[in-house]
Amino acid sequence: MSDSDVQLSFVEHLSELRRRLIAVFVVLIAGSAGCYFFIDHIVDRLLAPASGAEFVYLAPPELFLAYLRLSITLGVVITLPFTLLQIWLFVRPALSRAEKTATGFVLIAGTVLFAVGAYFAYTVILPITLRFFVGYATRTIEPLFSFGSYVGFVNSILLAFGIAFELPVVIVMLARIGLVSPAALRRGRAYVFLALAVTSALLTPPDVVSQLLLIGPMMALYELSIVLARVFAARRQRELERTLEA
Repeated sequence: MSDSDVQLSFVEHLSELRRRLIAVFVVLIAGSAGCYFFIDHIVDRLLAPASGAEFVYLAPPELFLAYLRLSITLGVVITLPFTLLQIWLFVRPALSRAEKTATGFVLIAGTVLFAVGAYFAYTVILPITLRFFVGYATRTIEPLFSFGSYVGFVNSILLAFGIAFELPVVIVMLARIGLVSPAALRRGRAYVFLALAVTSALLTPPDVVSQLLLIGPMMALYELSIVLARVFAARRQRELERTLEA
């Protein structure tokens, strides 16, 4: 293959990447704009876990900026399947059949688990956390939330649980390629739990309640990951045995 052919192929890949990035950007803008159009309904849903609390905004642009940040965040979330599809279509020609299967598993399972984690945080964890903090109110000190701070607080919790629920995907893929084994995962359980405690402190807002509520699901997900790793490790061993016999 000549240098010109290589250069042409490289330019074609860059052109395809550019087209897909533009498509992702356009869809993201459209999704964010659509979220902003329905911002009143979205805010009603966002405030539902804090029913009874009063909200204010402390600076003239705070409410607008909070709406804008919320719209962009939701725009990223709802257009994530399209973004992942574009990534998949771009890298697919360079992947083998096994790599395509693994990549498809990561994209689909990762998206589903992130959504499950965020939904679990919204429906279970967020109301518990808010009730805990509102419970400190007294007759002379009543809770009055800044809307911008509340949006940041909710985003942090949803993002933290969405990321935490990706743990089984990460461990399964490491087990699938042979970097970790179920036995090693069991032996390192104590160290992993310590690491999960540190991770929960980094991912969640700086309060003990959110951190404790995140550690429990992460530990359960780790135990589930050990079970899944055992299944995939056994499958990998059978594949190796068939390869050696052939």
